[in-house]
Amino acid sequence: MIEVTDLRRVYGGGFEAVRGIDFSVRRGEVFALLGTNGAGKTSTVELLEGLAAPAGGRVRVLGHDPYTERAAIRPRTGVMLQEGGFPSELTVAETARMWAGCVSGARPPAEVLAMVGLENKADTRVKQLSGGQRRRLDLALALLGDPEVLFLDEPSTGLDAEGRRDTWELVSALRDGGTTVLLTTHYLEEAENLADRLAIMHEGRIAATGTPAEVTAAQPSRISFELPTGYFVGDLPPLDELGVGGHEIDGRMVRLRTHELQRAATGLLMWAGQAGVELRRLDVRSASLEEAFLGIAKEASAGTAEGTTTKEYAA
Repeated sequence: MIEVTDLRRVYGGGFEAVRGIDFSVRRGEVFALLGTNGAGKTSTVELLEGLAAPAGGRVRVLGHDPYTERAAIRPRTGVMLQEGGFPSELTVAETARMWAGCVSGARPPAEVLAMVGLENKADTRVKQLSGGQRRRLDLALALLGDPEVLFLDEPSTGLDAEGRRDTWELVSALRDGGTTVLLTTHYLEEAENLADRLAIMHEGRIAATGTPAEVTAAQPSRISFELPTGYFVGDLPPLDELGVGGHEIDGRMVRLRTHELQRAATGLLMWAGQAGVELRRLDVRSASLEEAFLGIAKEASAGTAEGTTTKEYAA
């Protein structure tokens, strides 16, 4: 549904915001594009939406060039920008009806307002909506044309926890119905919950790509605990035999890093049982997507001088 090959974008003054990236998005898939501010996410999405021509490389959406063949793909795509510009004096229903007049084969406006939970705000003027409600209206308008491909740029920004969960459920339902979704988000929990696959951008390049589980699994799990009174790290079983790849000590607290969480945790607990001691403040957890994101960004920064290489994770 989306194919990107060596895509580049250069702004005035020669600043290269997108530096030769490659990825593809399959039919009926949610693909998340992640990255810190300035990583190039929005610059990339604007090229996919046909809002600008690339400086180099190739992009195809539904088999067409989104910039030169915009008329062929626009009726089949939906776009939710970071910020929508609505006439403030129109009501929510009037705004949806106005937008429906610009969309081929539009759904009934009342239907899309109900999908995003704005049916009770139909007669409210846009200027009276909260920031979160305006984001819901943005999403409703993106859905009016029943798109095959849906671009969502920071869809849950400004939403409260309930609104964010409602949006996640709607996006999941759209995916299950066959809609292909490409989203950018700063909420890593959102990507972890929604994305079938993701790419992490850093300074205009893709630093890592794979499923959330694959990207997360590449980072070490952690075990932390307080050393029992009278014991020292040297009294623990040999850490390499537990599959521990590194450790830190902060006072009496010990933090272990491992890619073999079950082996390390089992060995540590067996030792504690045999020694008859309690491991207080024990915390055992797999790496989160946030930890993977920060680790990959750090690695990418360190490798920038040599040229960052994309890490592809596969089961």
